[in-house]
Amino acid sequence: MSARKPLVATDRAALMLQLVPYLIGKGEVSIAEAADEFDVTADQMRAMVESLTVIGLPGEAGYWQMANDLFDIDWDLLDQRDIIVITNSVALERAPRLTAREAAALLTGLQLARAIPGVGDTELYAGLMAKLARGASSAPADVILAPGPVDAVRDAVAAALTQGVAVSFTYKAPDAAPTPRTVDPVKVLIATGEWYLQGWCHLRQAMRTFHLDRVSELSLTDIPITHGQDAVPDWFETGTGDILARIRFPSSLAPLLGEYLDRAQVEVHGDTSIATMRIADENSLRRLAARRAGALEILEPEAARSAAAEWADAGLVQYR
Repeated sequence: MSARKPLVATDRAALMLQLVPYLIGKGEVSIAEAADEFDVTADQMRAMVESLTVIGLPGEAGYWQMANDLFDIDWDLLDQRDIIVITNSVALERAPRLTAREAAALLTGLQLARAIPGVGDTELYAGLMAKLARGASSAPADVILAPGPVDAVRDAVAAALTQGVAVSFTYKAPDAAPTPRTVDPVKVLIATGEWYLQGWCHLRQAMRTFHLDRVSELSLTDIPITHGQDAVPDWFETGTGDILARIRFPSSLAPLLGEYLDRAQVEVHGDTSIATMRIADENSLRRLAARRAGALEILEPEAARSAAAEWADAGLVQYR
């Protein structure tokens, strides 16, 4: 057998990080076998094992570590039979556990994610949910995810994606008459608690985002999906929505509006700016106005302006 080179400090540190879990997993292993596994000499392996006994948890300020805060080995087995056995593993086996409430919260999120067509209908989610339940410190609370008003629409879109056909429905955008739409669905997503469908609109001949709450009379067609592989625009990209919106705000606020202004047309009038953009959902403007604490004003559409005012009034009532 060829001679092995001496270990430098960095090599020794890397080996020590691997050695402890290896020894714990083995339970009992000979010096020779461990040395061969780590490609070191028997003397080098013995030295590393012996050095474990001065490694452990950091002591409290001003105090030395207690004996049970350090790794320990069976010295008799090592000296008499060249066998390595760790007798104190310094809390490495104390796996962090989720509380029952933490596990229940994560399980609820997974149940919600399973509702996304083409994503949640796999065995992956069932396995993750089982692992989360097992990893809790106590049994998680039973969580019932109540069906929402868009569940039937979402399920129909999932069926259309599976069958590779377009869907037809009636869509009622704010401040507009209902219009019949035929759409090649691309994906369904959830943002800030609201469900949306993104797909190729045959009427507009472009990608559009539809709020599922405004979809009615949805049915599957026999029209094959021809734009299912098309790139879906970014959430705030111009032209992805059917709502033309205008907002007014102090020019100094622009850096805080982020993606809302990335593709908007902005007119600057001294200390005041007006941005014009297309959005998929006027509720996003209401939330934006709320976060900016009255500094931002919604000019159009009127539905979004009224929704923001009603939301603010409802909030004020809570303080009266």
